[in-house]
Amino acid sequence: MDTGKIYQYIFRRKSVRSYDSSPLDAAVTDEIASLIPKLKPLYDIRTDISVVPGDTIRGMFAIKAPHYLVFSSENAEGYLENAGFMLQQMDLALSSMGLGSCWVGFARPSREIPVKEGMEFVIAMAFGKPAGSPHRESLSEFSRKPMDRISDVKEDPILEAARLAPSSTNSQPWYFIRARDRIHVYCRSLNRLTGKFYEKFNRIDIGIACCHIWLAGLHHGKNPVFMKDRKSAQAIPGYDYILTVSGI
Repeated sequence: MDTGKIYQYIFRRKSVRSYDSSPLDAAVTDEIASLIPKLKPLYDIRTDISVVPGDTIRGMFAIKAPHYLVFSSENAEGYLENAGFMLQQMDLALSSMGLGSCWVGFARPSREIPVKEGMEFVIAMAFGKPAGSPHRESLSEFSRKPMDRISDVKEDPILEAARLAPSSTNSQPWYFIRARDRIHVYCRSLNRLTGKFYEKFNRIDIGIACCHIWLAGLHHGKNPVFMKDRKSAQAIPGYDYILTVSGI
C-alpha cells in the first residue's frame, strides 16, 4: 500500500452514493483485491475482507453499487476500531484510483456470502465507477467541526487529517488531546439507549480517524505507534478514552 499516495486523498475523497451500474473490469477488481493483504491493521486481530457483487448486499439503506467490500472479524477487544482503521485505507486507495466508495452501516451480505468460522460480519463498503466525480475540489466542501471543538489545540497538521475523516451520519464522535509527542484519542460517551444504536459505528469511526492520524504522521516523518496509556490520559467529561498514539 502506497501510504504517501493515499494520504493525499484524505483532502479530496468524498462519499459517493450514485454509481454506474456496470461492473468494473476484472483486472480492476483483481487489483483492488491485491491491496487487501497489504493493509496495516490497528491491532493483531483475525479479519477477512472480500470483494463481492453489489446485488449480494441487503438492507434498507444499501446503496445500489456494482461492488462491495465486506469486512468480517473475530470479536476481540478493539475489533471495531480495527475495522475502521483497515477499511479506511481501502476507501482512500479506491479514491486514488478514480473510483467512488461509501461506508454503508445498515446493510449486510446475503446468505450466499458466508462468514468464516469464528468471525462475524462488521461492515460493508460500496464501490464502483461513480456517476459523477469521486473527489472534492476544495477543503471548503467538507462539512466538519472546527479544530477547537474536537481537540485541545487550534492548529495541528496531523489532527487536521483526523478532522476531515468521514463518520456515520457525519457525527464526528472523537476528541483528541495533544501531549507533546502523543495524541490521546477519545470517543463520545453514550447512554444505554443511544449506545445500542451508535456505539458500533462510533468505534468504527474512531478507527477511521486513527487511520488518518497514522497516514499524516508518516507523511510528516513521524513513527506513529498505537498503545494504551490510561495513566497519562486525562479524563474528559462526556468522552471515553480509547487509545494513545505515540511518536507523533
